[in-house]
Amino acid sequence: MGQKVHPTGFRLGVVKKHNANWYAKGKTFKENLIEDLKVRDFLKNKLRFSSVSKVEIDRSAQNFTVSIHTSRPGFVIGKKGSDIEKIKNNIAKITGNEVNVN
Repeated sequence: MGQKVHPTGFRLGVVKKHNANWYAKGKTFKENLIEDLKVRDFLKNKLRFSSVSKVEIDRSAQNFTVSIHTSRPGFVIGKKGSDIEKIKNNIAKITGNEVNVN
């Protein structure tokens, strides 16, 4: 049998970027990873009909930035930005930090 290589793992850092950009030590790594998974699950359930292709998460000391790549931005934003504000508020509840959504 041949050796199988995961296509994303093989290209990470060379051709593809990571889906989350942050650094943490010790117990904070575990907490940040769990928060990222909760945010991704929330967005997956909330935006399942919006054709979301990728969700990128960037963290700094006090900021939390979520970039949503979609082919239907109107469904994500909603009328006059009302849905995006709801998404920001829900993510802020999950993380406890200030959230920016792109």
